[in-house]
Amino acid sequence: MQHQNLHLIDFARDAAHYVLERGREAIAARGIFRLSLAGGNTPRAIYAAMAEAGLNFPWAKIQITFSDERCVAPHDKDSNFRMAQESLLTVAPIPGGNVFRVRGEIDPEEAALEYEAKLASVAARFEEERYAHDLLLLGLGPDGHTASLFPGSPALLEARRNVIPATGPKPPPQRITFTFPLINAAREVAFLVAEDSKKQVVAEVQAGDPRHPASLVKPATWLLGY
Repeated sequence: MQHQNLHLIDFARDAAHYVLERGREAIAARGIFRLSLAGGNTPRAIYAAMAEAGLNFPWAKIQITFSDERCVAPHDKDSNFRMAQESLLTVAPIPGGNVFRVRGEIDPEEAALEYEAKLASVAARFEEERYAHDLLLLGLGPDGHTASLFPGSPALLEARRNVIPATGPKPPPQRITFTFPLINAAREVAFLVAEDSKKQVVAEVQAGDPRHPASLVKPATWLLGY
């Protein structure tokens, strides 16, 4: 199976429509759309476009998770939850109970175990070995990292757990992140890359360059804005 590259004309709008269409397909097939949101700067406009375009979307049937979170309070400017809340979660009519927030303000190991348990309880209801996202959105750093899985991190070697504490190279350094076993259990993984400056690292990741953690993600859809 090869990577699928989609070069989008209007990146935010077209990516939003892609996500919503995958959501409708998942709901038609299984009655629920399990979507994992990416953090960082690129997704904000996409999430806002989803809220705007999804007037007729069945938001009550969506379940939201986060592939990583900074260890900060939910109102902190560095919080991935805050970004998603401002752009999507309080704009679209998504029930609060459908949003699984990582509690970045508590002890990192406790937060990771708590999130693992929450995902495991849902997976058990679906008789899954691991929680299976219908669509898991990821960003890509210039160093080839994705989620909070950075080059050289011990987190890259985790083969059993689904959610773990991790450390990043820039502040705030303490993170909580999905592991590759959980990421690769998704039905579809989609990378969101808008910057022309990342063309080279995208090509290297797709070629399987071992320097880049994102190369450990199974073949994925690439939503590209360049």
